[in-house]
Amino acid sequence: MKIISSIEELRDQLSGQLRTAFVPTMGNLHEGHLSLMRLARRHGDPVVASIFVNRLQFGPGEDFEKYPRTFQADVEKLEKEGVYVLFAPTEKDLYPEPQEFRVRPPDDLGNTLEGEFRPGFFTGVTTVVLKLFSCVQPRVAVFGKKDYQQLMIIRNMSRQFALPTEIIAAETYRADDGLALSSRNMYLSPAERAEAPSLYQGLNVVADAVRAGNLDVADLERAAMQQLAQKGWNPDYISVRKRIDLQAPSADELARGTPLVVLAAAKLGQTRLIDNLEI
Repeated sequence: MKIISSIEELRDQLSGQLRTAFVPTMGNLHEGHLSLMRLARRHGDPVVASIFVNRLQFGPGEDFEKYPRTFQADVEKLEKEGVYVLFAPTEKDLYPEPQEFRVRPPDDLGNTLEGEFRPGFFTGVTTVVLKLFSCVQPRVAVFGKKDYQQLMIIRNMSRQFALPTEIIAAETYRADDGLALSSRNMYLSPAERAEAPSLYQGLNVVADAVRAGNLDVADLERAAMQQLAQKGWNPDYISVRKRIDLQAPSADELARGTPLVVLAAAKLGQTRLIDNLEI
């Protein structure tokens, strides 16, 4: 595996490659990330991964400085997966001058759910992803469904800018007890780790109720949030939305069986976890 930090060297290395499959990450890789590499290989060759902790998507008081960085361990994992190139730019490599041009998602998608609680987050995400796409020029790129809203925003951005990159969605990779794998799980204390699957369990309660015909989603959302709060969580949202655009479904859309997804974000101690479940 070649480890490259400069954009110019990366482009030279990938020159002439027409089937590149790309997996962007912020490092601290776990089995969920590695499953994305395997999916990428099924859709293209060579596989290129990136590791870059993107300052633009962290708000004031968030964990940019303490975000776990495990570069050497990450390299060993990617080598075992047969990744061809690891693009690992420094901030100076990727942002040699202040990144004054930004990509801002539309308000109805970018300012709801995660966007409401993390203002500017998706502008940081879309800006760095567009820049990484420009550097790697992949035919396909793989993103996990755990970050459901992010996946939708990137897919819409790619379509609206007519980018020659197909966005592939990977199913959420879970531990045996249902907890979605996340780099931030390492922040959890042993007691918090034992409690953490309650988030996914709450999503299942809501989804099962909707499937059983309970269409009072506002009441289901409130009950699920109260249940988490009683267990010591600080929930930001549990929300049933339409899969197509992440807007709240109307009563008529619920009655028609419009495809839905229930999304959640909540803090357990100092660790903020997100998850979702398609209904």
